[in-house]
Amino acid sequence: MEKPSPASLFLLIHLLVQLGFIVRVLMRPHREPASRIAWVVVILAFSVAGIGAYIFFGETNLGRSRVERMRAILKALPDMSTAPEIPDTVFPADIPLRYTHLFQLGKTVNGFDPLGGNQARLMSDSNATIEAMVADIDRARDHVHLLFYIWLPDNNGLRVVEALKRAAARGVTCRAMADGIGSRLMIHSEHWRAMRKAGVRLAIALAIGNPLLRLLRGRIDLRNHRKIVVVDHTITYCGSQNCADPEFRIKAKYAPWVDAMIRFEGPIARQNQYLFAADWGAETGEDLSHLLRQPIAPLRDGFPAQVIGTGPTVRYSAMPEVFESLMYAARKDLVITTPYYVPDEAMQAALCASARRGVETTIIFPAHNDSWIVGAASRSYYKDLLTAGVRIFEYQGGLLHTKSLTVDGEVTLIGSANMDRRSFELNYENNILLYDRALTGDVRRRQASYIAQSRPVTGETLAGWTGRRRLWNNTIAMLGPVL
Repeated sequence: MEKPSPASLFLLIHLLVQLGFIVRVLMRPHREPASRIAWVVVILAFSVAGIGAYIFFGETNLGRSRVERMRAILKALPDMSTAPEIPDTVFPADIPLRYTHLFQLGKTVNGFDPLGGNQARLMSDSNATIEAMVADIDRARDHVHLLFYIWLPDNNGLRVVEALKRAAARGVTCRAMADGIGSRLMIHSEHWRAMRKAGVRLAIALAIGNPLLRLLRGRIDLRNHRKIVVVDHTITYCGSQNCADPEFRIKAKYAPWVDAMIRFEGPIARQNQYLFAADWGAETGEDLSHLLRQPIAPLRDGFPAQVIGTGPTVRYSAMPEVFESLMYAARKDLVITTPYYVPDEAMQAALCASARRGVETTIIFPAHNDSWIVGAASRSYYKDLLTAGVRIFEYQGGLLHTKSLTVDGEVTLIGSANMDRRSFELNYENNILLYDRALTGDVRRRQASYIAQSRPVTGETLAGWTGRRRLWNNTIAMLGPVL
């Protein structure tokens, strides 16, 4: 009997390896059929490169040690739903029955009840946000906690650096954390070292270290995309803005970055504090649970709000469920702004269904996206949205980076999460869901200002696209489940 040649033997081994990875794709939990099919196609079509892509990017793998450390930190933190320091009788959340299911869903993500007694102000622009943050840091008496995905050593970034140094010099405990990739320019700068020397406690979120060794421990592209500032237990910020100038000089050709940030004051700060404490503890090992047990001073009457923090250590469906539930809750109007739209099938269907049942449904995208892949994928969904009756606008005044959703002029969701699979499964995100007509009115007017600087997308717009462009958009969108 003739022995198989080395080439035949190699081919057999390769096919067995391919088959093994295909079986792994099919057996992985929490993966949509479209995602399974996409990865099977990638592995079959690109062979060794496809297998390599799956090894590095196919599974949400933070690394066993990091996951165990995060679980230990979360176990040590107090249960916010039963904490005696913040009972519902002190901060009742007066929410109409038609919206209670939204906050009940939100509670299943982190265990946070909606808390009343909050006041807030929508910042006028990015520079005003930094000015307000610096003023709050300069008034801090006990502590300042700060976490950003992108923190640049530019004018606004350095203003925050100097404010933290001043606060530390006054004896205020300052803890600052930045993502290892998004903030690498700041982390490797002299300003980072100067903050540490001044007494600011620093941490790197999801540090890379040696890239090759990091790949062996878990996916390198899992990032902390949150934007959190907490000052003295009662002040917090939430929105889309990073700690940088709106000119965003690392991607200046898309500038200005157009963001929305809300400054909150009230018990809602405690829930953002919880997210920060979990992230900080996972990176440094420091237990901040004592801060979460301190009583919150009663404030004047205010609106109910709830923090929703998602990420790869939270159930994978949490963020899509929140978005889709808000879409289905709309009865009169639904307005969305997002820079990155690569939805799953259920989210696309929810948005189309909103328009079909008579809700005035509007979504605003940037005309020029800093991610050409996401920009192309987003446009592949335009035809179905328009056919359903969704109004689409493309913002012309820079890169619209605001992530906001308003329902019937009463409910707002604002934060860091995009409507794409990266935000759903790979990034740590933080958002705040709130019920307040006045604040939602402010957000709605901001959304209207975006529309005023946008061009409507119509059927005629799509008819003017070349066949090559449509083919390109649809081809990129087909890879959405693996993006």
